[in-house]
Amino acid sequence: MASPAIDPSEFVSLPDAGRRVIRTRRVRLSDVTVSGRLRLDALARYLQDVAADDVDDVGLPGAWVLRRLVVALGDPPQFRDEVHLTTFCSGIGSRFAERRTTVVVGERVAVEAVALWVYVDDAGRPAPLQEWFFDYYGVAAGGRRVKSRLRHAPPAAESERRPWLLRVTDLDVLDHVNNAASWEAVEDELARRAPGRAIARAEMEYRAAVDLGEEIELRTAPGVDPMACWLTCADEVRTSALVVFA
Repeated sequence: MASPAIDPSEFVSLPDAGRRVIRTRRVRLSDVTVSGRLRLDALARYLQDVAADDVDDVGLPGAWVLRRLVVALGDPPQFRDEVHLTTFCSGIGSRFAERRTTVVVGERVAVEAVALWVYVDDAGRPAPLQEWFFDYYGVAAGGRRVKSRLRHAPPAAESERRPWLLRVTDLDVLDHVNNAASWEAVEDELARRAPGRAIARAEMEYRAAVDLGEEIELRTAPGVDPMACWLTCADEVRTSALVVFA
């Protein structure tokens, strides 16, 4: 299968200069579907981990909260594949930054990803990026400016509803459901509505935190391609996802 079909204006290329981080890992048994495909929630963890390695390596202060993640899949990683992840800063806003990551297996590009992360202070509020950020990431970003506007529509009244139970293992150190755990709901809907179908593109937007103990509903729009679903609490959208099939 070919590399992912991508829009170069959205998935910008690796720059000739500037900071980049490369990590390697092997796809393990707990990362895959019954068919052996790397699950979307496991992929989100891989992307989150290499991003965290980047900021930890340079000792950046503060924290980052994911606002949007888009992945384009060609021939996705499979059980026991060794994957190589290369990540860099691809754009900057006032209080947020865009991160591009390419996932390679052997000689093929398996996944292209672009994520928007919001910088927050100790109180969890969005904070302006300081000069130290540009010192580390300005060259790679190359002056490219990005926006934080979200684009997913809210769920329609006729969308299917079912309870989505949270577990303590879904939480991270911010005491919210981790961004990767929200993809588990998408994988669950894929198994119900489109088992075995190849995914061309998947994206998730994070509008508000999901907390343990809240009564969460998983809502899914009628139709399959694209497949749209939302995690809501009292009809407030917390996350939304869109999956387009190959």
